[in-house]
Amino acid sequence: MSLSSAASSTVPAPATAAADLPEAGVQYEAVIGIEVHAQLRTDSKMFCGCSTDFQEAHPNSHCCEVCLGYPGALPVINRLAVRHVLATGLAIGGKIPDVTRWDRKNYFYPDLPKGYQISQYDLPLTSGGSLTFATSKGAATVEITRAHLEEDTARLQHRVEPDGRSVSLVDFNRSGTPLMEIVTEPVIHSAEVARRYAEELRLLLVTIGASDAAMENGQMRVEANVSLRPVGQEAFGTRVEVKNMNSFRSVERAIDFEIERQERALRNGDPLVQETRGWDDDKGITYRMRVKETSDDYRYFPEPDLPPLRVDPAWLAEIRAALPELPAAHSDRLMRDYGLSSYDAALIVHAGSASAYIDSAVTIAGVELAKPVVNLFSTVALREVKVEPSLLVGRDPSELVQLAGLFQERAISSNTAADVYSRHLHTRQPVKVIIENEGLRQISDDGPLREAIARVLAANPGAVADLAAGKNQVLGFLTGQVMKETRGQANAGRVATLLREMVQERPAE
Repeated sequence: MSLSSAASSTVPAPATAAADLPEAGVQYEAVIGIEVHAQLRTDSKMFCGCSTDFQEAHPNSHCCEVCLGYPGALPVINRLAVRHVLATGLAIGGKIPDVTRWDRKNYFYPDLPKGYQISQYDLPLTSGGSLTFATSKGAATVEITRAHLEEDTARLQHRVEPDGRSVSLVDFNRSGTPLMEIVTEPVIHSAEVARRYAEELRLLLVTIGASDAAMENGQMRVEANVSLRPVGQEAFGTRVEVKNMNSFRSVERAIDFEIERQERALRNGDPLVQETRGWDDDKGITYRMRVKETSDDYRYFPEPDLPPLRVDPAWLAEIRAALPELPAAHSDRLMRDYGLSSYDAALIVHAGSASAYIDSAVTIAGVELAKPVVNLFSTVALREVKVEPSLLVGRDPSELVQLAGLFQERAISSNTAADVYSRHLHTRQPVKVIIENEGLRQISDDGPLREAIARVLAANPGAVADLAAGKNQVLGFLTGQVMKETRGQANAGRVATLLREMVQERPAE
């Protein structure tokens, strides 16, 4: 739940009355705030020593008195979880307070064993900051309200038994897992920008090591607060929170649907109420889950079992110094130092586990070979790594640079370069060994090419006559025949030039 975003005001918005509706021709503006919950990368839970490695574990096998909420069990703060939130705050340019506080968020639900959640309310670990990223309409900057730390809930599982009974089961393995909530200001006005923000935030969290942020595993959950208002109006419309979006594509689709749904309701004079809606990805619609609570419903008060947390300036300086190169700085460096386009730089920065490999290759290649290196990598490696994620482990990036250099020198064709690169990745053989053993060097010398072309011309008199008569469409056919004659080693560009010359040199019949 957003705590300080204006798009997520703690005062429930009234239902929209038909008498208050703008005229039919009015244009509406979407106002969107995003809340992201990211499971932090720690070995143990937020306030106890239970393992967080429970993805494949038997239900309720990673629990203790603390994360099950037994009376009298006392929490102990996970230092690494605090460090991750502080690192995130520094990475987004947020402010870190000298002292912060823990609060109890009270509500009753089967996935909350204590009847309350230890969270943070008015004194979060970090406040402010922003994230800037590219969109289809240029750069966008999203201002961030806060990033705070809390414990996750348990996981409910609803299913129908073979006898037809509907049952709800609870697995407490996730209960107490360190969770960071990051809340934006209501400054997003399109579904695309919302999706791109979520993508860039995930990249940042993975880069600094704060979270694995795998949406498919529930390690990153995105919720959107969506409202509409007439263009030019300052007051916010009735806010609707959208949940259950389990992919970045779903984030964009769900917000687009909700914008359309709310606009249709406003134009028809139908009431809008503040509520929480779920996203059904199969049907492509949102559906009502519950009327939205406000912060007053949670009865926040200071957590009595934990003292205020004071951040040591020396520790904060250590965290800042340990931050890796951030995605935006990484992209800027690639464009500045190697002349890469923003597209190619983004491809490297977003390459996940392959990013370090291709970045090293570009560094070795320098300005002259950076572009062909990226092209070859994106053509072959990105596709094959999806099938075999460990494919680049232990691979020498200088081999890719050598291969790109041979292609640049026209010693091999583009198809040969791609084939050799794929074989190198799968066999670990050096690229030059593959090329020499297979005799794959491109033939660019006119002597051998003329001999091959002469044989093709002799075998295809009809095509030769057509080319001589100006029917240029047969040039591709003849070039293909020469490529077959040379087992694909001929320089196709030079072949086309020589074909024209040799046809023109032939005596008229």
